[in-house]
Amino acid sequence: MCNKVTLSKKGAAHISYCAQCKHIYIWHRNLMLTFSDAQFRSFKKYTESPDFNESFYRFPDGENRLILHTPNADICFAFTEDEWTDFYAAMEEAEYMCGVYRLIY
Repeated sequence: MCNKVTLSKKGAAHISYCAQCKHIYIWHRNLMLTFSDAQFRSFKKYTESPDFNESFYRFPDGENRLILHTPNADICFAFTEDEWTDFYAAMEEAEYMCGVYRLIY
């Protein structure tokens, strides 16, 4: 089992890293995504698109949510604005912390 180090935790978003297998794990409620370092950077870069960040859709419950596609086309996240703010802030902090760990190891 991996020995995970927490890179960031904001709201329901928790991002951790395993120095042994070199994977970054994004946990959000009952979902988990696993990335290599390069995949994580690519995923984060995708979320920085201005068009993407403006793509909120009204859901049947009346709340606006942002749709985030994952590497698996059949699985998407749907974030409220507050959830998205936490998720994105966690990825920002995790990216910074990954740089710190790369310097250390």
